[in-house]
Amino acid sequence: MTPTQFQGRVKRGEIPPVCLFLGKEGYQRKKCREALTAASAAAPETFDASETSLAAILDDARAMSLFASERLIFVVNAESALPRSSRSATATEDDEEGTAAGLGDPGVLDAYVKDPTPGVTLVFEASRYDFDGDDKAKNERARKFYSAITDVVEFRRFTPDEARGELDRLARAMRVRLDPAAAESLVEALGADMGRISVELEKLSTYGKPIHADDLSLLVPDARQSTIFALVNALGRRDRPRALTALDALVREGEYLPLALTFLATQFRTALATKEANLRSAQQVQSHFQRSGMPMWGSRAEQVWTTSAKFSSKQLEQGLKLIFEADRDLRSARPDDRTVMENFVVNLCG
Repeated sequence: MTPTQFQGRVKRGEIPPVCLFLGKEGYQRKKCREALTAASAAAPETFDASETSLAAILDDARAMSLFASERLIFVVNAESALPRSSRSATATEDDEEGTAAGLGDPGVLDAYVKDPTPGVTLVFEASRYDFDGDDKAKNERARKFYSAITDVVEFRRFTPDEARGELDRLARAMRVRLDPAAAESLVEALGADMGRISVELEKLSTYGKPIHADDLSLLVPDARQSTIFALVNALGRRDRPRALTALDALVREGEYLPLALTFLATQFRTALATKEANLRSAQQVQSHFQRSGMPMWGSRAEQVWTTSAKFSSKQLEQGLKLIFEADRDLRSARPDDRTVMENFVVNLCG
């Protein structure tokens, strides 16, 4: 089930006696934890499966308290109960599993799930692995080990659109006034990580004024990529003064400058494709690339459209050549990164 569905069940008082929290996403997991804690009459208890065996945890859950009729128990590092894999290719990773706690026995868990202790809510948290990439097989292995638990809450990473929707909701609740471009830049700069976004929104709630995209590099120092986006956007508008200002901030922060060139190359290639497709507005740009399977927000489409309007096709092709040369010079022996990038800005915006 999704975190939202689980929170709905908790509000209705339909709390499962045993459940599994699966996945790395921490923002929704924290909200589900808070919902359970608020619904429980007892203070939460925590066991670490890397330090205590699964059998010992379940024995403790069987014990009735003399002072409380309810118990809420969280078991963190639930992957530690998994038995070691025999495959040498995963030996290093699996050494973290089934260590201090000893090898877990799914049989004892199956017996407990069939006859859980009344008044006890037991939550296993397997938060080490994600659902995609190299983690997928390990995540499935954890799910299989805990297959006796039928109530599984999957904590998947937010997509950019989902993060944007949650950001808007939080911003309204905190009375933070973000313009659409600033909201999209914040999501992009923080990689749609709602945990980081919520922390930054709490800080921004003390600002007291409307927040624009250009303000983010000053107000969100941890999101250094926002300064990179400011540089890319300024270059896309052929705004030399603002581009040099953003470049100065990046140099002072010690940012990895080839990253800015990577983003700019993407924008120039997209703008060149816009010209080749003869697109005549930001709305057409957004619709065209979304039909091609490339997600694009309205503000991003506006940036691409502005770049395509400011540069001719020949200038965009020359710009891509300048990007290649600047990237090459940054990676080779050179006197100074700033000199390379300043020459690039002057040549591109000349």
